[in-house]
Amino acid sequence: MTKFSAKLQTIGILYRIYQNRLRRSLDPARVPQHIAVIVDGNRRWARLRQEEAAAVGHRAGAAKIPEFLGWCEEAGVKTVTLYLLSTDNLKGRDSAELQALFDIIAQLANGLAARGDWRIKHIGDAAKLPQPLAETLQRVTEKSTMATGLQVNLAVGYGGRSEITAAVHAAIETQLDAGSKLEDIASWLTPELIGEHLWTSGQVDPDLIIRTSGEQRLSDFMIWQSAHSEFYFVEALYPDLREVDLLRALRDYSRRERRFGE
Repeated sequence: MTKFSAKLQTIGILYRIYQNRLRRSLDPARVPQHIAVIVDGNRRWARLRQEEAAAVGHRAGAAKIPEFLGWCEEAGVKTVTLYLLSTDNLKGRDSAELQALFDIIAQLANGLAARGDWRIKHIGDAAKLPQPLAETLQRVTEKSTMATGLQVNLAVGYGGRSEITAAVHAAIETQLDAGSKLEDIASWLTPELIGEHLWTSGQVDPDLIIRTSGEQRLSDFMIWQSAHSEFYFVEALYPDLREVDLLRALRDYSRRERRFGE
């Protein structure tokens, strides 16, 4: 064994010791129920490797997702929402990159559903997606409805403003269909009613929102649901994310005192 190999082996051993220590330090009662992740840095990851196609980075990011979800499940997290494709991306990305990304997301969704134990749900505007991808996301959502494991939300064609607008429209239509008067909108259009029509209806809001790649902005992600969320920013590009990074985020979260405006 060369000195370099021996050094790498030592680093690996120390890393595992540190990782296990982090795991043991977590209080199960203070692990967030719902983690939302802004998956960022895939394209930068590809550029740093001098890859011409952004799809190389997107594939690397998609390959990381099942592993990441496994870490979350092992830590006791019940729901994970992954921000994979925004409505802004649909307008601002090159068509060739988008087509590759549509295919990658469809493959990812099929792979996650094939496990059989995770419940998959698409959140986003299906009408803005190409029909094959929209049908795939609908199919895996329906296929995994009865699964009892980790709840995995795939935010694809998603925008927070679009979600709120759609929820308000749906809430108004429901009330009008029930015989309510439009002139009484101020009395019955409440935050609770709007919340019932969000794409995440029936789920708890995210306790913790993580963004990778060092960027520190929300990018139109879950702007309604994040009203009381904690935020954690990771320097690593998403394909390079390690379990240690997640465990550090969970440790940091467990040390915070959530006040909910009190």
